[in-house]
Amino acid sequence: RCEDINLCLNWEKSHFMVKEGIVLGHKISKNEIEVDKAKVNVIAKLPHPTTVKGICSFLGHASFYRRFIQDFSKIAWPMTCLLEKDTPFFFFNEFIEAFQKLKRKLTEAPILIAPD
Repeated sequence: RCEDINLCLNWEKSHFMVKEGIVLGHKISKNEIEVDKAKVNVIAKLPHPTTVKGICSFLGHASFYRRFIQDFSKIAWPMTCLLEKDTPFFFFNEFIEAFQKLKRKLTEAPILIAPD
């Protein structure tokens, strides 16, 4: 029936009758959603960004998991301030602390439980 309307199925990406799986970077099981440890471990090993492009890249990756981090925008605020137009690009302690705190929060991200 799918062939009649030219639909195809990628069998490598399709999982049926499994208890848990990784979907769009999230590990999903029957009752909970958690971060994919492989992606988080890559972020945890990063040195602090030294360019505006590096900050944008890190914040983009980290914000993918923002629902797992309480007060994400408050923590990331010192980093986002460096992205404003005509702002001098100086590293200060708040920037490095925010970067380290975000990395720490990502590695110890809580598990979200599905609603009843």
